[in-house]
Amino acid sequence: MNLIRNYRNWRRYRDTVSELSRLSTRELTDLGISRSDIPYVARKAV
Repeated sequence: MNLIRNYRNWRRYRDTVSELSRLSTRELTDLGISRSDIPYVARKAV
């Protein structure tokens, strides 16, 4: 079960990074996120 949970968390992290990376710098700024913060925000989403 731990392996499945880890895989799901990893997928959620990658999906979040991917979605945030698609946003423009302006859109990220509106959300209060800089490009360098994307991995941190994605980790918090998991």
